[in-house]
Formats: sequence, C-alpha cells, structure tokens
Amino acid sequence: MRGSEFAELKAFVAVVERASFARAAEHLGLSPSALSQTIRQLEDRLGARLLNRTTRSVAPTAAGDQLYARIAPLFRDMAEAVAEASAAAGQTSGTLRINTLAMAARQVIAPRLGRFHREHPDVVLDIVVDDGLSDIVAGRFDAGIRVGARLEKDMIAVRLTPDLKMIAVASPEYLADRSAPHSPADLHSHACINWRLQADGQAWHWAFEKRGKRLEIAAKGPLVTNHSDIGIAAAVQGLGIAYAFDREHVDEHLAHGRLVQVLGDWSITRPGLFLYYSNRRHPSPALGAFVDCLLDREPRGVGSVGSRRNGVVRA
Repeated sequence: MRGSEFAELKAFVAVVERASFARAAEHLGLSPSALSQTIRQLEDRLGARLLNRTTRSVAPTAAGDQLYARIAPLFRDMAEAVAEASAAAGQTSGTLRINTLAMAARQVIAPRLGRFHREHPDVVLDIVVDDGLSDIVAGRFDAGIRVGARLEKDMIAVRLTPDLKMIAVASPEYLADRSAPHSPADLHSHACINWRLQADGQAWHWAFEKRGKRLEIAAKGPLVTNHSDIGIAAAVQGLGIAYAFDREHVDEHLAHGRLVQVLGDWSITRPGLFLYYSNRRHPSPALGAFVDCLLDREPRGVGSVGSRRNGVVRA
C-alpha cells in the first residue's frame, strides 16, 4: 500500500469516528478543505461514495460502513501497538476518548487534568460530557464513566469513588408556600424536577427506602432534563424538588442555604462512580495511565488498570 493510500484510509476513519470534517481535520492536523480533498481522492480511487455530507452532519454510506468495519480495527491495533512501543520506551501517547457524566467530569476529571498532562504530554484527551448514558462502543469511545457497576455485555468496570448518597432537595422559596413532603407519596402533590435517561427515553423513577421498605415514585413537574447541572439550577431557582447525588453541587448549595434537604430519612445510597471499557480490547497504555491518575496513584505499567474479578476491576 502506498503512503497516499494509507493516508486516505486514515483520514476516512477519522471522519467516521468523529462524525465531523472539522473535528477530524483538527485531529489530523489538516485543513478541512485538504481533508475533504483527501476523502474525494479515496472515493474516486475506489469508485464508491463513502460519506453522506450535509451542512450539519456527515455519516458513512452503506459502502462506507462496510469499509470502516473492516479497516477500523486494523487502525486501532496499529495505534495500540505504537502506543505500547512508546510506553515500553517510557513514553505514553495517542488519543484517549472518554464519555463521562457531568458530575464525574467536574469532581474527578477536571481537578486532575494538569497532573495528567504533565505526566503524559503526548496523550490527547478527548472528553465528552454526556448525562444521557450513551453507548460507548457505538460512540467509539475508549471508556465511559457512570454511576454503578452494572455492566453491559462485554464490559469491565473500575471503581473510582466510594458509594454516593441520593438526597431530595428544594429551595427555601419553593417550600415557603407549601408543606415539605414527609413521605415519598407526598411527592405526587409537589412539582418535581425529573431526569430522562437517553438510553430508553424514559423519565427516571425516584427510589426511596426506609426500614427495609422500598418505594419508587414516578415524579412529575415543570422540567425534565438529562443534564444534572440544569436540574440542580432549577431546584435552586424554586421550580420544584430535585433528587440528586449529594456530590452534584448539592452539598455546596445546602451549606449556603440555597437548598434544603427533604425526605432525609428515606434517602438511599447508590454505587459510586465507575470507569468502564470493553473487554474485547486490551486497555491501552494511555487508558491505564488515565485510570492511575484518576485514582491518584503512581503508574503501574503498560495497560495496567488493576485486577479483574467478575467484570469489576479491583483497583
């Protein structure tokens, strides 16, 4: 294969994985016009249209899907081989794509970005903040960060934080004109700020437990969102009661009196934040280094993320 043919295929893979000429061009260090020309050359050489382009999106055609399915694993294998060779020489490099909840981005990732860059300056972090529970395999991410260790098929999880407490909160202004709920059933007469899970499009049912009695409430109110920051902001502004993890800015608002807790004796604890990745791929050196950084530990070697037991990695 000639060098120009390899470059064309690499450019095609980059466009498909980023669903954007602009993002792919930035990744490859090319101008969008140069990248577009490269893709046209590939399509002319193969005699097939590989990408459907509009002013707002780009997606592979049937022929493009078939080509991508065959060559993308080869490019990933080559990238991992190069990354492992670099790591063996004391360097870690490559691009690491992470899909994460906003809470994890704010609480776990953001405070450690400086350290990670200083220790691994040749790794490019591509962080996508997403509270919608997207499929990381379909989205071509190296790993995702979610609450809980409930795994989809072929996934391995690494615990990042202790368990998290769920708490129901409302602003003093919202509660000024109405009685605070004393049991979860009282929520039916309150405005509630709900979360929508993108995975199935359904609003989330609020779970409560007290003395072994567990209840689930289909909360309703003036706002449904898939982003935690919007829900908490709405509660602070008096739109209703929110049910959130205690680390999602809630503690700060409670400390300053902008929110107060309700139904405290009914709150439940959920598994903490976990990073997860597909067990079909050996974790790259960059992913191992990223996990080490998130856990505030010293690097433990190429691709090391801990010992695995029943799909969950004991870090």
